Amino acid sequence: MELKQVKNIVEAALLAFDEPLSMKSLVSLFPEEEITANDINQVLNDLEVDYQDRGIELKKLSKGYRLQTRDAVQPWLQHMWEQKPKKLSRALLETLALIAYRQPITRGEIEDIRGVAVSSKIIHYMMDKEWIRILGYRDVPGKPAMLGTTQTFLNYFNLKALQDLPSLAEIKDFETLEQELDFDDLKPEPDENLKQTSSDEQTESDQLPDDINQEQEST
Repeated sequence: MELKQVKNIVEAALLAFDEPLSMKSLVSLFPEEEITANDINQVLNDLEVDYQDRGIELKKLSKGYRLQTRDAVQPWLQHMWEQKPKKLSRALLETLALIAYRQPITRGEIEDIRGVAVSSKIIHYMMDKEWIRILGYRDVPGKPAMLGTTQTFLNYFNLKALQDLPSLAEIKDFETLEQELDFDDLKPEPDENLKQTSSDEQTESDQLPDDINQEQEST
């Protein structure tokens, strides 16, 4: 099979799937052909050049490769959306940032740094989005869970690795971080299993995105 045809097939696959495609997945597109990872790399490099001056780009993420729109054209695309994406609450954003930058970190350590109890709703929300996961348990009384980010977190925020996060020295405030990372598409799926938080968590629960609070009231 000619590389031109391989290129067309790889391009079509990248357009057809929302999730990033790994090198293994791309090679598996050709089970009856002698197509190697080197061949796939070559066509990916060709595609990257093809899209260099276009409104879309080939992006390499932690899980693989994805075709996506460039940041520069987003202001025009936003006019087509019926509703602007909801923003993260400050409480959720601060908690997620602490997990991303200081992982592995326990809930108690987050509370010590922020000086306020972390709502269970915030932790559940980030786990439901698969942005964070339990990495293990700290060897201290109570065995608190140590939290860290996931590959889904990296892919969602267009990061190849944690090293691509903006340095803390470059961030003047959390609003700057929110601009650095494209926090959008934040409407959660309904969760009938979320329990009502205790009184010490009510303060931060009011700071969650409106759609979460409304969902809790309706359950």
